[in-house]
Amino acid sequence: MSEKTRGKTSRRGTPSLFAWLLSFWAEYRRFILVALIMLALYSSLSSLELETRRRLVSGLLARRDIVMLLLFFILLTLSLLLSAGQRLDAWVFLLFNLRGYHPLWLDRVMWGFTQIGSGVLGLLLCVLLYFIHSRRLAIEMLLGILTLWLIVELVKAIVERSRPFLALEGTRVIGWRERGLSFPSGHTAQAFFMATILNQYFLFSGPIVGLLYGIALIVGFTRIYVGAHYPRDVIGGAILGTVWGIISSWVEVYLATGQF
Repeated sequence: MSEKTRGKTSRRGTPSLFAWLLSFWAEYRRFILVALIMLALYSSLSSLELETRRRLVSGLLARRDIVMLLLFFILLTLSLLLSAGQRLDAWVFLLFNLRGYHPLWLDRVMWGFTQIGSGVLGLLLCVLLYFIHSRRLAIEMLLGILTLWLIVELVKAIVERSRPFLALEGTRVIGWRERGLSFPSGHTAQAFFMATILNQYFLFSGPIVGLLYGIALIVGFTRIYVGAHYPRDVIGGAILGTVWGIISSWVEVYLATGQF
C-alpha cells in the first residue's frame, strides 16, 4: 500500500471512530450519566466519618415524616407512568402558563423570582455567610447544594421526562429555554433546601419560617409560569429539597469537629 493510500485510510478512519463514539454516547448516555452521578454521590458520602454516616441513617429511619415524604416522592415518580396524571399535569401547567392575563411586567417579575432557586444564587449566599456570619453554615450549605444538584440530576437521568415546551404546543417560555430534563425541578429543590436548612440552623419564629417557605413556593410556581416545569416536577423538587435540607443539617455534627 502506498503512502498516499495509507493517508486516505487514516483520514477516513477518524470520522468513523468519531461517529462510533457519538453513536455509543447516544445509546448509552443515560447509563453513563447515572453511573457518573452515583459515583460522585458515593464519593461525597464516603468523605464523612463512619460514625456520622451511621447517625445519618439511624436519624433518617427514626423520622417518620421524612420516610413518608420519601415514599410520597416515589409514588409521585411512579405516577408519571399514568396517562391520566400526564393529562392533569398538562392542564394545570397550561392554566398558569398560557391562559389568563400575562402582562410584560408580570413576566419580568416571575423571571426574577425564579432565579432565587438557581445554584448561582445559592453559591453567592454561601460566600456571604462564610464572610459575615457562619463559616460552618456556609460550608454545610455548600455541600448540600452540590449534593442536592447531583441527586436531582440522577433522578432526571433515570426518569427522562421532557420539558413541557417540547411536548405542549403554544407553551410560553419566559427567558431562555432551559436545557436538560424536567423531573424534578432543580430550582424548586434548591429553594426549599435553602429555606429548610436556614430554619434548621437559626430556629426562626413562625412568621419568618412562613416567609422562607412562601418564597420557596413562589419559586416553584414561577417554574410553571415561565414554561420550564410541570406541576409534578415542582412538587417533586419541593419534597427533595425539604428532605435534603433536614438531612444536611444533621451533618453539622460532623462539621462541628472541624476548625472552621
